[in-house]
Amino acid sequence: MATLYVIATPIGNLGDISHRAIQVLGTVNVIACEDTRKTRVLLDRFGIKPRQRLLSYHEHNEEQGGRRILRRLAAGLDVALCSNAGYPCISDPGYRIVTAALDQGHRLEVIPGAGAVEPALLSSGLPTSSFTFKGFPPRKPGPRRRFLERELESPHTLVVFESPYRVGTLLELALVVLGDRRAAVCVELTKRFEAVHRGYLSDLAEAFTGRKVRGEVVVVIAGNHPKLIRKSDS
Repeated sequence: MATLYVIATPIGNLGDISHRAIQVLGTVNVIACEDTRKTRVLLDRFGIKPRQRLLSYHEHNEEQGGRRILRRLAAGLDVALCSNAGYPCISDPGYRIVTAALDQGHRLEVIPGAGAVEPALLSSGLPTSSFTFKGFPPRKPGPRRRFLERELESPHTLVVFESPYRVGTLLELALVVLGDRRAAVCVELTKRFEAVHRGYLSDLAEAFTGRKVRGEVVVVIAGNHPKLIRKSDS
């Protein structure tokens, strides 16, 4: 059977791509990617000439794109799956095609590489021994609150992605629901204007409410531990 390669690509700095990823991208029969234009930039940077046309596979064409991938795998062609940045399947399309490929008996091989979760966690200065990653919080207020309430008693560090347009509102709600915990807001990790803002949720909420943020954002919040929660003055 053919092999589906799940490949992590750089989240910003192109130098973070692995030698193994370059090798696989240069030898597979098909490359399925979230945005063919962005993937071509990566391929051109490292002189990788795809052996066939790139296939588009993203959240808006998962079903159709998945069928195209499965047809190529069924024909004995190896396929590399990559997103615009980081790992496919991690807050990006990929889970469905991975499951379908395995169900049909194809091999699956993951090529490790860059991702935003671990760099954000390590940059936060918060405990790293155990953590929970929950992707993007819901947009609507009710589900968003319930999303945070589930972490109220958890001792694990919480890591989430967030839109740059909703960072302030997330921090404000986290302060109300979780209390004034240590946290960090990581912006544009590995890119030129990378910045990590650390402090308590009250300080970060004040700093980011109404503030225009550009780029990718990861928010890290301490778990339920007295040493990491600011005591009330009352």
